[in-house]
Amino acid sequence: MSQPLDADMFAACLPGTPLIQIGGKWTAKIVRCLEGGPRRFSELMVPLGGVTPKVLTETLRAMERDGLVTRTVRGGVPQRVDYALTALGRTLLGPMAACCDWSEAHLPALLDARDAHESTGRPAPS
Repeated sequence: MSQPLDADMFAACLPGTPLIQIGGKWTAKIVRCLEGGPRRFSELMVPLGGVTPKVLTETLRAMERDGLVTRTVRGGVPQRVDYALTALGRTLLGPMAACCDWSEAHLPALLDARDAHESTGRPAPS
């Protein structure tokens, strides 16, 4: 029999919103887009085909608030705004690479489990 869960297991965590939110639909993809260096908003829109400008703006603002990206406004007409990963943002590249490796190795099993669940309403046997 497994041990009961500790009621205080999250006591060290702040209540409410997590410190950073890397699990959002677009955050990890934006980190990957910025891996090679600064990018303009319009450049980010290209590989993030399904994102709306509003959602991209909100996500970039949240990432800036959390210290993951910097926003640099350059003069000119029109103004040029570049987004870049901070040193803190770059620390996500290693864990994200591990997640990508896991996904690549286990995607067939995951998809099989989803298919089995949809057809039977029950999880696939492990």
